[in-house]
Amino acid sequence: MSNTVVLDVDGTLVDTNYHHTVAWLRAFRSVDVTVPAWRVHRSIGMGGDRLVAAVAGDKVERDHGDAVRDAWERCFDEMLDEIQPLEGAHRLVRAATDLGLSVVLASSGKRKHVEHYLKLIDPGDIAWTSSDDVEDSKPAPDLIEVALREVKSDRAVVIGDSVWDCEAAGRAGLPSVGLLTGGFGEDELVDRGASAVYPDLDTLRAELADLPFAVVTDPKA
Repeated sequence: MSNTVVLDVDGTLVDTNYHHTVAWLRAFRSVDVTVPAWRVHRSIGMGGDRLVAAVAGDKVERDHGDAVRDAWERCFDEMLDEIQPLEGAHRLVRAATDLGLSVVLASSGKRKHVEHYLKLIDPGDIAWTSSDDVEDSKPAPDLIEVALREVKSDRAVVIGDSVWDCEAAGRAGLPSVGLLTGGFGEDELVDRGASAVYPDLDTLRAELADLPFAVVTDPKA
């Protein structure tokens, strides 16, 4: 029976959550909308298709949604060279594959950004997905379901840094494990379904063999 680790990317393997927050703040300001930084950060991890309304309301989404997303992309692209992998990202992925686990990345980010992160992490030949592969992003389960079809797994667990990762895992019928690397608190992650929360990737790496894998049920099988 094959076991798969479904890994989020932003905030989990690469240190991007605060870059994303700044990019979204600048994007909202480009259409003369001011939102508090904490509210933006609290929404990082869900897809851009959901974030504008979640942060600024349905009217801003109707009036400016596409313009804000376009501006966010420009602002984030300007910071892309500043992005660094989180300590232990490469070691975690390689340790998982050395244990015989399948690894697949399920990111709400854009394909071009994930491709850039892969160069930083150097994870080897693993499967991955991006927001370009689905119509509905996290906290919907679509990304996780598409990712699992890439590796045809029997059992899986989802690893992420945000409450949206935990919620998406729950909707996919899978357990989740949380990380504090994205700025969400331990209690928040547990409340949204995380069975365990780790402070960093190296601590998690030491317990890969004991993760709570569960049987995968493909709703489109």
